[in-house]
Amino acid sequence: MMKIALVHELLTMRGGAERVLRVLAEIFPEAPIYTLLYDERKLGDWFPPHRVRTSFLQRYAWLSTNHHWYLPWFTRAVEAWDFSEFDLVLSTSSAFAHGIITNSAPKHLCYVNSPARYLWDRTHDVLERAGQGLFGPLRRTVLSLLSHSLRIWDSEAADRPDKLLASSKEVQRRIDLYWRRESVVVYPPLDDFWLQLKNQELRITNHDYFLVVSTLVPYKRIELAISACNALKLPLKIAGEGPDERRLRSLAGPSITFLGYVPTEDLPKLYTGAIATIFPGEEDFGLVPLESMACGTPVIAYAAGGALETMREGETGTFFSQETPEALAEILHRFDRKQFNPEFCRAHAQRFSRERFEREIQENVRELLEEVYSQL
Repeated sequence: MMKIALVHELLTMRGGAERVLRVLAEIFPEAPIYTLLYDERKLGDWFPPHRVRTSFLQRYAWLSTNHHWYLPWFTRAVEAWDFSEFDLVLSTSSAFAHGIITNSAPKHLCYVNSPARYLWDRTHDVLERAGQGLFGPLRRTVLSLLSHSLRIWDSEAADRPDKLLASSKEVQRRIDLYWRRESVVVYPPLDDFWLQLKNQELRITNHDYFLVVSTLVPYKRIELAISACNALKLPLKIAGEGPDERRLRSLAGPSITFLGYVPTEDLPKLYTGAIATIFPGEEDFGLVPLESMACGTPVIAYAAGGALETMREGETGTFFSQETPEALAEILHRFDRKQFNPEFCRAHAQRFSRERFEREIQENVRELLEEVYSQL
């Protein structure tokens, strides 16, 4: 029987990339999961310990929950793994997993969530934030030197996978721009949970708040939704947790409510009761708009990134073209949910089913392995 290994950078928080890995782990239930750092308290129910193989960095995980402290050692850690016992390695990469060493024995199929945003298109934003505060200039200098060396490693390591899959056309564009490699687009799956919701679960008629569902990190640009709703005194509920929560709470007015982590089974009611779901950042793909549409709720999104591939203007939601609170506030002020058909939103979400994702993954695995067999 063919032996497969899965690789994922970090299993320390729940996000879209981890949801994709969860599906892959179910497609290949015998495959061990290699990861740099693993938090069993947060992800043990998704990825049980007996399947997880961590790097040497796990020994030092108790020192800090901030994984950025381990950044200088990530490249060494991913290169230390030995995959010689496997026939195929399937990695999901947002920064480092594509850099594992297999030398085509086994074959390496890499699902790219994105080339590392903080090394390429967001590097100046990252350096600007690092430069703030008393020790900011020192942090900025150290991070600038580290980022330069990591970019060199990243571009060289991009040649290692035998085949690249991109999570969206936007990611495919970045792969070509930064890595000069071809890739095949395979959109992430929307879990069956969302596509099998019953009508009675979605019968909420009082739509009296706007909604953000997100990990609370700076690049999600949740402050745009907070500022816009502050200005218009509109009710906004924010579901999610993350390192940026303290800053966001400091910006929030009385109409903003932080709900913390909300279990998946409780999200449909939250989506259905919203006037619209706000998706304010530029994402590589973004499952949240699809979850919202699966509940019949339209989306207001920034007109960039993956949202342009998953939404239809005027049919499943609308876009704001400038990433400013004023541009978003203008849309919120005149937004009318009644102009959007919930059934059309739900039907559109069906295009991103798990069944479609599984079929496309299996096809790409088969094509890659056929190349191996044809050379024997």
